[in-house]
Amino acid sequence: RNGELVIISKRKSAKKHNSAIKSSFFSTLRFRIVVIMLVLSIIPSVIITNAVCSTYLNMAVTSRTAIVRNQCIMLSNQIASGDYLTDASNDIINSEIDMLTSIYGGRIQIIDNNLKIIKDSFELDRGKYMLSSAVINCFKGQEYSNNDEDNGIVEMALRITDPSSEESDTMGVMLISFSTREITTNYAILQRNATIVLGIIVVMIIVFGLLFSGILVRPFKKITNAINSLMLEPIHVNDYDETRQISDAFNRLIVQVKDMDDNRQEFVSNVSHELKTPLASMKVLADSLNMNPEATLEQFREFMKDISEEIDRENAIITDLLSLVTMDKNAGDIHVENTNINALIELVVKRLRPLADMNNVELIVDSFKTVEAEVDKSKIMQIVSNIVENGIKYNKPDGGWVRISLNADHKYFYLTISDSGIGMPQEATEKIFERFYRVDKSHSREIGGTGLGLAIVKGAITMHKGMIRVTSTENEGSTFSIRIPLAYVA
Repeated sequence: RNGELVIISKRKSAKKHNSAIKSSFFSTLRFRIVVIMLVLSIIPSVIITNAVCSTYLNMAVTSRTAIVRNQCIMLSNQIASGDYLTDASNDIINSEIDMLTSIYGGRIQIIDNNLKIIKDSFELDRGKYMLSSAVINCFKGQEYSNNDEDNGIVEMALRITDPSSEESDTMGVMLISFSTREITTNYAILQRNATIVLGIIVVMIIVFGLLFSGILVRPFKKITNAINSLMLEPIHVNDYDETRQISDAFNRLIVQVKDMDDNRQEFVSNVSHELKTPLASMKVLADSLNMNPEATLEQFREFMKDISEEIDRENAIITDLLSLVTMDKNAGDIHVENTNINALIELVVKRLRPLADMNNVELIVDSFKTVEAEVDKSKIMQIVSNIVENGIKYNKPDGGWVRISLNADHKYFYLTISDSGIGMPQEATEKIFERFYRVDKSHSREIGGTGLGLAIVKGAITMHKGMIRVTSTENEGSTFSIRIPLAYVA
C-alpha cells in the first residue's frame, strides 16, 4: 500500500507539474500576442501622431508667415507711395503698423536708405541706425526670412520699392518679427491630447488583447488537454483552419498508434503462443517419462528425440525473432557490396538441394544474364533461402518443382521464385508477410515453420528499397516476384 501511495503521489505531482507547464506556456503565448498587438498598433500610431503634429506645426508657421508677409507687402506699397520714408508722421500708416503688431504680437521697424530706423513699433530704437547683415543684404536685393524655433519668433526683412515704377530699386527695408508662441502652445496641447489618446488606446489594446488572446488560445488549449489526457480518442476542434488541421493530423496519428498497439499486442500474443507451444510439448513428454518409471530405453530415446526436435523448433523461433528485432532496430545497418547475384543463387540452391531431394522436389535455376548488384549479401541469401525453403516444404507430397529465374535491366534485377506447391487462397496473399501469419496453421506446425520467414523477407527487401509481389492459386502453386535496384540508394 505504501508503494501504491507513492505511485499515486508521483502521478499527482507529475499532473500538477504538467498543468503548471501548460499554464505557463499559454500565459506566455497570450503575453506574446498582446505584445505583438501593442507593437503593431502603437508604433504606427506614434509615427502617425508625430507626423501629424509636426505637419501641423510646419503648416501653421508657414501659413502665419505667408499672411504676415502679404500684409507687410501691402503696407510697404503704401509706405513707398505715401512718401512715408521722408515723413513718418502719416497717421494711417502708423495705425496700420500698430494694428499688425497688435494682431500678430510682433514688431515692425522701418529703415530708410540711410540705414536709419524711422519707425519702431516698440519705440525703442527709433532714430538709431541698423547695420545688421539682413538689412544690408536686403538693400542688395536679398530678402531674408528665418524661423527661430528656440525663441518662438519668425524674423523677416522685406524691401520697400515703388510699385508704380518699373525700376525695382530698394527705397527702404521693413524688419518684421512676430511670435509663434500661440502656434507652439497649440502644438503642445495637440501633443498632450495625442499622448492621452495613445494611452487610452494602449489600455484598450491590452484589455482587448487579453480577451482576444484568450479566445484565440482556447482551441489550442482544447487540443493540448486532449493530447495530454492520453485517452487516444479522436479530437474535433474546428474553431480555425489551423486547429482543424492539427486535429486531423492528431486523429491520423491516433489511428496509426492504435494500429501499432494492436499489432504489438497481436505480436506479443503470437510470440507467447509460439514460444509456449514447444515448451508445452516438452513438458508433456517429460511428465510422461516421469510418470512411467517402467519406460523402456526405446521409449526414452523416442521421447528425447521429440524433446530435441521441440528444442530445435524453439531455437528456430528465437533466431527468427532476433533477426526481425535486429532488422527493425538497425533498419539503416546494411552492409552493401558489389555482388554476383548468379553465384549467390547457386550457393543457396547448393545448400537447399539436400532438403529438396528429401522432399522429392526438383530445383531449377534460370539465369538469363550475369547480374552484378550493390546488395547486402547475407540478406539477399536470406530472402532467397526463406522463399525457396517454403516452396520445398509446402510442395506436393508426391513431388514437384521450385523454379528460380533471374533477369535484369539497366536499373533493377528481377528475381522470380515459382513452385508447384499447395498454393494459397487469394485473401491470404495480402497477409502472408505479417509476423506469425499462417495460411494453414496445423499444416505449418506439422512442417515446422515459425511463421516469421516471409516477414524477414519483406524487411530485407524493404531495406534494399525493393518490392515483392505474390500470386498464388490453391493446389497449383505460388509465384514470388522480387525487384531490387542494381545500385543501392541510401
